[in-house]
Amino acid sequence: MKMTPPAVRALGCLTLALTMAGTPHLKAQTAAPGTIAVKPGEVAALAPTNGPGYNNQFEVYGGLMYMNGQAGQQLPKHYNMGGGELEGTYWLGGPKNGFVRSHLGLSAEARFAAGTTPLLPNPYNLNRVLVQQTIGAGGLTWRGPKNRYIAIDYHALGGVDYGKFDTAIVGYPPLQGVAPPTTTAVGLYSNHTAGWGVAGGSIDFNQGPKFSVRLSPDLVFEHFGTDTKEFFSISLGVVYRFGKKY
Repeated sequence: MKMTPPAVRALGCLTLALTMAGTPHLKAQTAAPGTIAVKPGEVAALAPTNGPGYNNQFEVYGGLMYMNGQAGQQLPKHYNMGGGELEGTYWLGGPKNGFVRSHLGLSAEARFAAGTTPLLPNPYNLNRVLVQQTIGAGGLTWRGPKNRYIAIDYHALGGVDYGKFDTAIVGYPPLQGVAPPTTTAVGLYSNHTAGWGVAGGSIDFNQGPKFSVRLSPDLVFEHFGTDTKEFFSISLGVVYRFGKKY
């Protein structure tokens, strides 16, 4: 059927009117079947810019720590310590500085831990005494898999550990007819500094661009006695990223 110009114009107007009337309805159907629409605020919360860029120059970590150890060469049992850990890392580069520089960091840390240890049988009525370790170390950190939610790092650190083992021995009231106690008499090491190191890693649960919650387990190596012994430590704390961005 041949349409006249007025009819064509009328049909065009009708088509435009129907299109405009249906537009709000079409915009409302933003979700695929079986899903729900994402609100603008939720879209902003999911934006990648809300996660860390892993391009800050510095990173500081502080947390509470558990560590075990052995306070004497002949003591049959390990002892448990609680304390704190503070670590700082300088990253050599960011994502734009090449593979090695964007993954490698220089780290330094300090730890302090204390706990009570069982002793060898002795005539002083000493069963458990307080021992302390103060540690300083430095080494390398390697950034592993990461995304906006979590990051996994690996580290190897070495340094020194000062062990104070005579806290309960010094000033102990002498018993009549019994020589004053010594660390050797109860099976403890004497106070001294020994080599110390760790190999381990950490998992950062990102809370935003600058803050993360970190869980960090380590295999510990120390040499207070005649050989190197292996122990375990783990810490939980907070990471803060700052400094210029690469």
